[in-house]
Amino acid sequence: MTGSKIRTALRGAFAAALLGAATLVSAQAAYPTKPVTFVVGFAPGGSADILARVIGQKLSATLGQPVLVDNRPGAGATIAAAQVAQAPADGHTLLFVTSGHAGSGALYSNLRYDPIKAFAPVIKLAATPVVIVSPVAQPWQNFGALVAAAKKDPGKYNYAAGGGGATTTALAAEFLKKDIGIDMVQVPYKGSGPALNALLAGEVEVGFEIPSSALPHIQAGKLRALAVTSKTRSSVMPNVPTVAEQGVKDFEVVGWFGMLAPAGTPASVVARLNREVSAILQQPDVRERLTGLGLEIGGGTPEEFQKLIEGDAQRYGDAIRRMGIKVD
Repeated sequence: MTGSKIRTALRGAFAAALLGAATLVSAQAAYPTKPVTFVVGFAPGGSADILARVIGQKLSATLGQPVLVDNRPGAGATIAAAQVAQAPADGHTLLFVTSGHAGSGALYSNLRYDPIKAFAPVIKLAATPVVIVSPVAQPWQNFGALVAAAKKDPGKYNYAAGGGGATTTALAAEFLKKDIGIDMVQVPYKGSGPALNALLAGEVEVGFEIPSSALPHIQAGKLRALAVTSKTRSSVMPNVPTVAEQGVKDFEVVGWFGMLAPAGTPASVVARLNREVSAILQQPDVRERLTGLGLEIGGGTPEEFQKLIEGDAQRYGDAIRRMGIKVD
C-alpha cells in the first residue's frame, strides 16, 4: 500500500471514529429518549416503594419523560436485581436497593449476577434504622419482656422482616438473635407491606421494620415500638429506646436505600442522574416527607456510594458466613 493510500485509509478511520464518538455523545446528551423505569425488589407500600415513587414523580419533571415504578418482589430483592443486571446499560432501567443488596452475594450461592460488578452506583438516597415492633395485643410491653419470652420458649414465636433474604431488616433480626441468644422463626414475605399486614392480622408476633413503613401503625396504636437498632434514638420516635440502651452493648444496624444502573451505563448518564436526584433530595417538600418517615437524607457521589456498598458487602458477608446463614 502506497503512502497516499495509507494516509487516505487513516483519514477514513479517523473520520469514522469521530462520527462514532459524536453519535455516542449525541445519544448521551439526548438522554432520556423514552420512559425511565425504577425496578423495586419489594411489594408496594414498603419504604423502598414509597421512596421510589417520591423520587420518580420529581425526576419525571426534570428529565421530561415518565418515570415508572415496577415492583418485582421476591427472593430478597434478587429477582429485581437480576432483571436490571441484564437490562440495556442506557440509564432507562434503574434499580432501587436497600443495604441488604450488599450482603446478597454471601447469602445466595446461585445468583446470576455479581452484586458489585453488575451495577454502576448512582447515588445513596437515604439511611434508616430498623424498628422492632409487635401488635399491642401481645403480652410484652417492652423489649426486655420480649427477649425473656423468646428465651423461655425457644422457637415458639414467629417474626416478619420485610422482604427477607439479605435485606437490612432480616439481617438485623439475625444479628440480634445471635447477640442475645434467642430462637425465633422468620416467616418470609415479599416486602414491608405484606409483612405488616401479617403482623397486624396476628400471623406473626414480632416485626423488624423500617420506621417509614411501621410508623403509621405505631401512631394509630396498632403496633408497639419496642426498640430501634441505631446508636441513637430515632427523631420520629424519640421515646423508643435503642437496642444498645436495653442491654445489648454496641448493637447497631443502620440500613440505606440507593439507586443503581446496569454496569456499563455511560458516565455522563450516571452523572446526570446523580445531579438531578441530589437536587430533588434537597427540595423542601421532599426533605419534609422523607424526614417525617424517619429517613436520613442521602446524597454524595457515585464513587462514595460505591465505597459504601463495598464496605457493607465485606461487613455483611463476613457476618453471614460467620453465622452460617444461607437461603439456598
